Amino acid sequence: RKIIFEKQWFYLDNAIGHIYGTTFEVTSGGNLQPKQEVEETTPETKEAGTDNRNIVDDGKSQKLTHDDIKALKDKGIKGQEIVQQLIENSTTFRDKTEFAQDKYIKKKKKKYEAVITIVKPSTRILSTMYYAREPGKINHLRYDTLAQMLTLGNIRAGNKMIVMETCAGLVLGAVMERMGGYGTIIQMYPGGGPVRAATSCFGFPNLFFNNLHEFPLSKVDSLLSGTFSTETLPSEPEDNVLVEEESNGSTDEKQTSLQETEEESTTEAAMEINQTEEQETMDINAEDVEFKENKEKGYKENVREKQRKQWERRKKLIETAALLREKNADGLIVASKFHPTPLLLSLLEFVAPSRPFVVYCQYKEPLLECYTKLRERGGVINLKLSETWLRNYQVLPDRSHPKLTMSGGGGYLLSGITVVLDKGNSDSSNLEALKMEEPSSKRCKVQDLHC
Repeated sequence: RKIIFEKQWFYLDNAIGHIYGTTFEVTSGGNLQPKQEVEETTPETKEAGTDNRNIVDDGKSQKLTHDDIKALKDKGIKGQEIVQQLIENSTTFRDKTEFAQDKYIKKKKKKYEAVITIVKPSTRILSTMYYAREPGKINHLRYDTLAQMLTLGNIRAGNKMIVMETCAGLVLGAVMERMGGYGTIIQMYPGGGPVRAATSCFGFPNLFFNNLHEFPLSKVDSLLSGTFSTETLPSEPEDNVLVEEESNGSTDEKQTSLQETEEESTTEAAMEINQTEEQETMDINAEDVEFKENKEKGYKENVREKQRKQWERRKKLIETAALLREKNADGLIVASKFHPTPLLLSLLEFVAPSRPFVVYCQYKEPLLECYTKLRERGGVINLKLSETWLRNYQVLPDRSHPKLTMSGGGGYLLSGITVVLDKGNSDSSNLEALKMEEPSSKRCKVQDLHC
């Protein structure tokens, strides 16, 4: 399989059998060869200037042209030798400072050396990749915000977690990685089925997916109201339809047999005249019958496969509904493109008391509305609306400083802990809380209105 990555194409056949972290060189033809570690000896390049004030970037400092570099590539010269020739043919390289020389060499190596390193997929690597390349697919969820979600949600092995996300399966994969295959995960999904593009990139074993359940959001209201129901489960899903098909097939065969007898009676004279033509037509009819039989067998097998999948899907749906009815989930994670308020208010019903929940949104206004609704509803404590501020630093000898570019924002988090909601005293408690929070002047006006 041909892989294209950053204007470089190669085949991964030779990488099979090597450990993660192995560095390869891309040779001619796109084949990979393990790179041999060579000690870099550059004594002549250590001659450096004191500053770069007298260096003018006029494009004339490099003697090698693009055609010369292309000719070197066509000859099969490795990238390391091309970088060395670029250094030797640069008129301003020796006048640059040591830091500028290192930066120049690093830049040229990245451009001309075809070297790749295969690393083991992890939450940090995948979240960084998605945020840098396709942030829209993960709702601009930054990697440090994802780390905060896993911490605030108390994700650990043995938990029973509810995950609602539309981030291409990245949040689900992060939760699965943190739990390590122990515990239960219930994924709530909109539409016809869950999206797990990023989850498949983690390379989890099948054991991790045994405890992964899924439930559609469209059936949450019916489950809460007690009207949830599925179609009756047949004990043997393929028997009923197949019996009907066989009965229909037998009647069809009877009809065809009657038609064949009528045709044989009417064509006896013609068959006596041309016996050779009769043999040819019989051969053709036999081939047609075999073709029809094979076609019917394939159709029956397809029907059986579809029935089996539907039966398994319905069975898993009933099992997931039973898990949700217990209402003892250990946590709730929400990171979707939909408004968080209706999602959170409905899904909190399945979470046990004294359990954490975390809601992510790219914008703070929906979370502010969600915060207000939760305060009015009650049943939660320690509500916090936070934003993580991230700035990368360059850490090098004598050159440590904050980087000039930084992320503008990584989204907002609403977190809290569930408690038992006393519905009988909720109205009076809310009124008392409002009285305590409101100033005396407003309190008097409220009392006058009630009188």
